[in-house]
Amino acid sequence: MADPLAPLVDLAGVREAVASARDRADAAMRHRALRRQGGQVAAEVSLRSAVASAALEGYGYEREAVRAGTVTDPVVQGALRVAGALGGLAERWSTASRQVLARVHVLAGRDVLDEASLGRPATPSPRLDALMDLVAGGTSASPLVVAAVVHGELLALRPFAGPSGVVARAAARLTLVASGFDPRGLLAVEVGHLAREPEYVGAANAFATGTPDGLRAWLRHYAAAVEAAALDLEEAASVIAA
Repeated sequence: MADPLAPLVDLAGVREAVASARDRADAAMRHRALRRQGGQVAAEVSLRSAVASAALEGYGYEREAVRAGTVTDPVVQGALRVAGALGGLAERWSTASRQVLARVHVLAGRDVLDEASLGRPATPSPRLDALMDLVAGGTSASPLVVAAVVHGELLALRPFAGPSGVVARAAARLTLVASGFDPRGLLAVEVGHLAREPEYVGAANAFATGTPDGLRAWLRHYAAAVEAAALDLEEAASVIAA
């Protein structure tokens, strides 16, 4: 059976963008601070990831205010819970993706939605089922491409009520972590999306059209966001090492 994602890599500029992002991420993960202060860096990345994801959902706050614990907004708190749980959830992402996705929604939606809505897709979706099959090993495409598709599809489908963007971004991060692309969860790709927010919104809408141009725009944006996350990782590591 043909790999459903194989044609995406041949779209103009995608192969080069993916390779560049891979190289940039690998270089960032060799930062000297990660040898001795990896735990501190990971905690900082988790905070940056959560703050950026909440901001993309429309709940923007200063990072230092969130760090100080003065922000009680439930969407921000949900994004923090999700970011903190990614490492543990990644272990089951490829084998129990539906359950993990439901858990992410519970973490993101607590205190935002009524309890009966947590962890349950609003309506059955064959497209969501097909996406979870891809996560379970239905493709040999680059992990970055798979993560981008997971992210784009969940943004387009919005299968869960409430902060669905937080769920989509977390699912993409889980794909990068579980695949070994970012095994320690050090790439806050949400920071890259936020830095290019107009492009993020436009490219996500283009992806939803399903056209080759739309898919290419989204994949190239996603690769650029990974590169931006790699630069942010280096910045975070340098600050902690100083």
